[in-house]
Amino acid sequence: MQVDISIINTYLLMVTLVAMIANFVLSLYGVFFKPHYIKKIIALSMLSDTANTITLYIGYRRWVDGVPPTIPVITNRSIEGIYDVVRRSVDPLPPALVLTAVVIGLATTLFLVYLGYILYTHYKTLDMREIKRLKG
Repeated sequence: MQVDISIINTYLLMVTLVAMIANFVLSLYGVFFKPHYIKKIIALSMLSDTANTITLYIGYRRWVDGVPPTIPVITNRSIEGIYDVVRRSVDPLPPALVLTAVVIGLATTLFLVYLGYILYTHYKTLDMREIKRLKG
């Protein structure tokens, strides 16, 4: 009995996408409904990581004829060689966007942690309900 690898590949891709969508929804819940500031920062970081992973999945290419996706290098300058490179090459835009988003996400997270420090030194708590009550 031979198992078709494309069925397994499709199944694993769907399981991963469903898990990422669930992670996306849970992190949105954490950002909007959790009252503690640190939990909001953690949920926002999870949201950013999930969005980056989904962006990488957008540029995903399936293996063609048992050969993995490659960096687009044209060695055979015939029409068939160019078609083969286009058919197997990975889109470079999503990884570039994710790299930029990771750097921006790190800077944003550090800024939010600093704001949390300022909130704690001023109000002596990081609970948003308590800060709202103290603020008047």
